[in-house]
Amino acid sequence: MNRPRVLLVDDIPEVVQYCSDLLKDEYEIAGTAYNGLAAIQTVAATEPDVIVLDISMPGLHGIEVARRLRHAGCAAKIVFLSADDALSDVALQAGGNAYVSKRLIDSDLRAAIVEALAGRTFVALCQDEPRRHDETT
Repeated sequence: MNRPRVLLVDDIPEVVQYCSDLLKDEYEIAGTAYNGLAAIQTVAATEPDVIVLDISMPGLHGIEVARRLRHAGCAAKIVFLSADDALSDVALQAGGNAYVSKRLIDSDLRAAIVEALAGRTFVALCQDEPRRHDETT
């Protein structure tokens, strides 16, 4: 069985490497990008199933990347990462399938990907327990 392909996007190389190390046993790391424009180009080149996307990046931020990808018809699931939990609703409205606070990567990134691939929304904020809910309800 083919493993889902994941693209990792963050302007901090250590975060990209950490996520890669965390996910590499369960997912194929399709590629990495370190800014928004590179993310859009890499999505086109790698056709990932899931994009793990930082929100706060210089230049083109993750919210705008998601909007452009959705506008272009990209069907990849988008799991947002951010240190600013106040952006979770905006991230989901921009086309995200999941949101994980960067402080919860260890405990919730894998679950967020699983839920996104299953067509469900997943939100993990530092002040809350992870929330899962079916998009059809």
